[in-house]
Amino acid sequence: MSDLDHKQREFVALGAALASNCIPCMEYHFAEACKAGITPAQIQAAVNVADAVRKVPARQVLSTARALLEDAAPEPVDREQDPARGCGCR
Repeated sequence: MSDLDHKQREFVALGAALASNCIPCMEYHFAEACKAGITPAQIQAAVNVADAVRKVPARQVLSTARALLEDAAPEPVDREQDPARGCGCR
């Protein structure tokens, strides 16, 4: 990482902290970014970019989960035949 200066490393670290959902990392790198001269507006911009990037795979996973659930719709329970099954969750 010697090719990156302190500001650049902190921008990368902020994005990684957000992507990994690590609060201690975010707190640490927010402070380090400020020490490196990164303004709150620049941090906000970096956080916005990182959040937009991490939402893409999150949306894809959610979409896949919903599709799998649609494909695996349970058969309706006939309560007349088996009242002991209740709602069918057993």
